[in-house]
Amino acid sequence: MTKKAHSFSIRHVFWFGWKLVILVSVALCVLALLRLQSNSEVSSISFQPPVHRFSRVGVYEGNPKISFLFLVRRNLPLDFLWGSFFENADVANFSIYIHSQPGFVFDETTSRSPFFYNRQLSNSIQVAWGESSMIQAERLLFEAALEDPANQRFVLLSDSCVPLYNFSYIYNYMMASPRSYVDSFLDVKEGRFNPKMSPIIPKAKWRKGSQWISLVRSHAEVIVDDQIILSVFEKFCKRRPPIDVRKGKKNFKLQKQHNCIPDEHYVQTLLAMSDLESELERRTLTYTEWNLSVTKMEREGWHPITFSYANAGPQRIKQIKDINHVYYETEFRTEWCRANSSYVPCFLFARKFSRGAAMRLLSEGVVGSFDIAAFFDAPS
Repeated sequence: MTKKAHSFSIRHVFWFGWKLVILVSVALCVLALLRLQSNSEVSSISFQPPVHRFSRVGVYEGNPKISFLFLVRRNLPLDFLWGSFFENADVANFSIYIHSQPGFVFDETTSRSPFFYNRQLSNSIQVAWGESSMIQAERLLFEAALEDPANQRFVLLSDSCVPLYNFSYIYNYMMASPRSYVDSFLDVKEGRFNPKMSPIIPKAKWRKGSQWISLVRSHAEVIVDDQIILSVFEKFCKRRPPIDVRKGKKNFKLQKQHNCIPDEHYVQTLLAMSDLESELERRTLTYTEWNLSVTKMEREGWHPITFSYANAGPQRIKQIKDINHVYYETEFRTEWCRANSSYVPCFLFARKFSRGAAMRLLSEGVVGSFDIAAFFDAPS
């Protein structure tokens, strides 16, 4: 009786083992099928040039405009300088669009210059520095400006940007070249590329550069029509949270998160993915002076120097205007500044300028004359 029971127990264990092997095999097959399906889906959403929503029928034959796109926090503190700049221009040669705080209206109570009245977007969003909302706001500006077929050049500006030349010079400079001006270079030092972006964004196409760009119309269309690269950025390109002493040891975990600043990579990477780099002058038209700190900790928090009245004199402005090339260390590349094959000054605009610095530009006659009384009588 004991021997028979022992034999039954062995058969039972043997049979259970076979069932377990079969179940595990089936589970592995299912997982393999799911993985194949997942890879297929990734391949199916690999980047393809988008279908353009804006017409490209022929060459625009009317008077081409430069569209000035202001990305601001709320108001335009340097509107008095820009007002003088536009006073010296033919209104048929430019247009103005402003992305500001939702609900903020530019009128006689909030702006010194009528050029900005009601130029705010009606669909603006709340923007946070270092977040994808920044590139979404940029796209809204380009989308609004593309509605006017006369807009053939598009320049993105901050609320602290100033022009370094009069309107006529800037207009002729930008219209003379069929290329966009996009600061773009290989990002090999900071490691902001998130491997999870691959295979949609291969590392070889990852670029970095200044967000202050100037585009021709066809490239502005590429930005507005993109959905694939934008969605990858929204998911995988996020700013690492700043250190918060109140969180104590939790900061160590937060600082291990991948760090990525969307507005320093999105346009550059999208245009590289679209095989459009050969159509670019790979430099920005906007000068920025950086505070080159000496310690590693300070370098991680680099910010642009703000020009004051004292350091915005004629000699310093001339030094900026005399710059004729930019060196890109990561590519060992010197970008000599050209417009339609002719050598030109590199920069048409500069930032960050205080009100005092902007007033000095006016007093030096950089952009035109200005009635100083208007500055004090108008809204603050």
